[in-house]
Amino acid sequence: MGEAADALRDDLRRLVSQHVPADFLGAFTDDPADLAVARRFCGVLAERGLLCAAWPREFGGRGGSVWEQTVVREEMWAHHEPRGAQYMGVNWVGPALMRHGTPRQQRTHLPPIARGEVIWCQGFSEPEAGSDLASLRTTARRDGDGWLISGQKIWTSYATMAQWCFLLARTATGARKQHGLTIFLVPMSAPGVQVRPIRAMMGPHHLNEVFFDELRVTETDVLGTVGEGWAVVQEVLAFERVGIARYARCERLLRAAPEVLGDRWAEVPAELRGRWARMLVHCRRARLLAYRVVAMQNEDRVAPGDAAAYRIAVTRLDQDSAEVLTELADQLDTAPDTQRENWFRRAVADHWRYSQAATVASGSIEMQRLLLSRAVLGAS
Repeated sequence: MGEAADALRDDLRRLVSQHVPADFLGAFTDDPADLAVARRFCGVLAERGLLCAAWPREFGGRGGSVWEQTVVREEMWAHHEPRGAQYMGVNWVGPALMRHGTPRQQRTHLPPIARGEVIWCQGFSEPEAGSDLASLRTTARRDGDGWLISGQKIWTSYATMAQWCFLLARTATGARKQHGLTIFLVPMSAPGVQVRPIRAMMGPHHLNEVFFDELRVTETDVLGTVGEGWAVVQEVLAFERVGIARYARCERLLRAAPEVLGDRWAEVPAELRGRWARMLVHCRRARLLAYRVVAMQNEDRVAPGDAAAYRIAVTRLDQDSAEVLTELADQLDTAPDTQRENWFRRAVADHWRYSQAATVASGSIEMQRLLLSRAVLGAS
């Protein structure tokens, strides 16, 4: 990416080393101190214009390129996302507001995202509408000068801590199920919103149910045009799927393995070392696929098939590398000899847990293959 990107990467690593504990493995653990680290670090990045590096200055960014934002994305994910849940607002809620929001919505929502002061959650999936999102049943019906929303969402990450929800609901029925869908910007503190956590091995805050019982919203809470929310969702999902640089964490852990094992690396079976090398190749493949989608998004050419190809590659990488890394961690002694070994064991275990959901989150791998096949075959 050039010298400027290298300098930015060095700066980000320096900031992480100064402000994030060496044993940090994410903000959403059972220890509230980890979430506090993320909140403070978001402020550090925001002060330097790095939280939303590619955003225009009038919205709180520093007017950088999409490649600067890509460097930030890679370094944050490689270091276990010390921004916490901010990637949602940064990666796709903010861009959606810039493209489709009213001036009032932009003034209200973009500056707090850029300052790292607000958390968003995504109200998409439902018990009967996960991979087939357009089959959702949450409804919004006209009521005077506003709307009343009723229904249920599930698997909603960060709903227990979020202040706002990017909610998709049905406002009309049409010839196709994708018609008549509308996006609402909903305050999570409003009467009529109830959140129920779902316990999972990834830790607290990741999975929740959200219930809407006659939640009243106004026209000012509608994003874009009523009934045309599906087109916005397609954009959002493309931004979301490329917005998490999973390959960066895979590569950091894979490259750490020989250094952590030291002299024991020579005793690693040749077959396992071969799989380790193959995973590094797959990291590069996923990175290049991500860069292709970023370049297309920068030219306003969001292609669902290209985003799907990247998503398939990176989620498979997540799971395959987790298996290789787990076997490499098993080469260590039962009791870690050093702090570095202890970090590697814990980081690999954390990576394995997250990888189990990789091929389901943000659209299942089966749906990604369907999108890709449609793009290749020209099917509708």
